[in-house]
Amino acid sequence: MPAKISIIGAGNVGATSAQRIAELGYADVVLVDIVEGLPQGKALDIQQSAPVINFKTAVTGTNDYRDTAGSKVVIITAGLPRKPGMTRDQLLAANAEIVTGVINNIVKYSPECIILMVSNPLDAMTYLAVKASRFPRKRVVGLSGVLDSARLSTFIAGELKVSPKDISAWVLGAHGKGMVVIPRLTTVRGKPLTGLLPEETINKLVERAVQGGAEIVGLLKSGSAFYAPSAGIARMAESIVRDKKEILPCAALLDGEYGIKDSVIGVPVKLGRGGIEQIVEFDLTAEEKRLLYDSAEGIKELIKQMGLK
Repeated sequence: MPAKISIIGAGNVGATSAQRIAELGYADVVLVDIVEGLPQGKALDIQQSAPVINFKTAVTGTNDYRDTAGSKVVIITAGLPRKPGMTRDQLLAANAEIVTGVINNIVKYSPECIILMVSNPLDAMTYLAVKASRFPRKRVVGLSGVLDSARLSTFIAGELKVSPKDISAWVLGAHGKGMVVIPRLTTVRGKPLTGLLPEETINKLVERAVQGGAEIVGLLKSGSAFYAPSAGIARMAESIVRDKKEILPCAALLDGEYGIKDSVIGVPVKLGRGGIEQIVEFDLTAEEKRLLYDSAEGIKELIKQMGLK
């Protein structure tokens, strides 16, 4: 019997994640939203693509959390986008309230699940998920570096005219402006990026990766990215459900790793059946450690604003 994955939020990110997971065929998907008809309609549309794509997993839509009972993984995409005139503090408060309600329902119906957090601000919401669920930290993981590293890999591939598959990029730290890119750890066919491109070009590619989400928002004028985020979500969920033990850059609550405690940032983790099965510690320079520490401190400020410290 396929595993069960529930996705909370049937917007572009949630629905596209449901589609990707269904097509990969490793889990049945339950799509949940508070808007009546929205998750049902999107789920039905995805399900009707099964004869064309030839997948056998089931996709259902619901407004009732009881239908999520027994989920192996619960993916949280629910939350408000930042609206004109809304401060970041207001967005943080609004989404903290939404996510807390979602987590209470998740814990009620799937007490043994692994939470995959996508809602923004990502790192702060991942911390909130750990505290509100009272789950062990290994069972709460956030989408961050998988997406940010994919963006960096895309830009490097375009610059060097190589396949993105040849690139191993590592973006750590906070998801957003506080991300930490370490070019020497990024390789192309096993060769460090620092030996393939001049520093000025690397810095431009890094800056574009940091602004990757904002660039898409600017082009779309309305809305934000969902194709690349959903791809990252599907890959993380697959590593958990299929116990692939892939090492991926993800948001995790640290307890002394990298010299950081009680903050969530993106770090390399081994994802398997138990969730975060290991936090991998790279050998960083003093300057790289400082950048990572500063990134974590920025997240701590958001955590304080939520009244969790």
